[in-house]
Amino acid sequence: MNETAQLPYFRTALYCRERRSIPVVRKFARKAMVEWECEKRSDDVLLCVTELATNALRHGVPPGRGFKAHIYLERIENTLRVELHDSGDGEVRPADGLPGADDEGGRGLLLVAALADKWGVEERNPLKTVWCEFALT
Repeated sequence: MNETAQLPYFRTALYCRERRSIPVVRKFARKAMVEWECEKRSDDVLLCVTELATNALRHGVPPGRGFKAHIYLERIENTLRVELHDSGDGEVRPADGLPGADDEGGRGLLLVAALADKWGVEERNPLKTVWCEFALT
């Protein structure tokens, strides 16, 4: 991981395409929120970070590549934004309908849509960014 602080309320980090990156990206987000004293919705934010990172690994990051996480705090609007960037071409959309009780996947973006105030996808070839925002007021 290569973590940098480019602005007081902006952090970015790079992660390898491996399962152990998931708790590391959660720790990255938690650390930023603690440093910025904006832990009000930390449970929601961290669950969404986990879901977006998991989706990046499972569906977005080609073998031999990694993904990037950005977290921003906009103090004027009091909004926290999380972005996961990957270089895959996988389509990002919530599952059609609710997954069955025995289904192992299909809930991630449904959780993000339910917990975040806004979320979306910005697609650029060869990258895509899946993001979510949280009002902290």
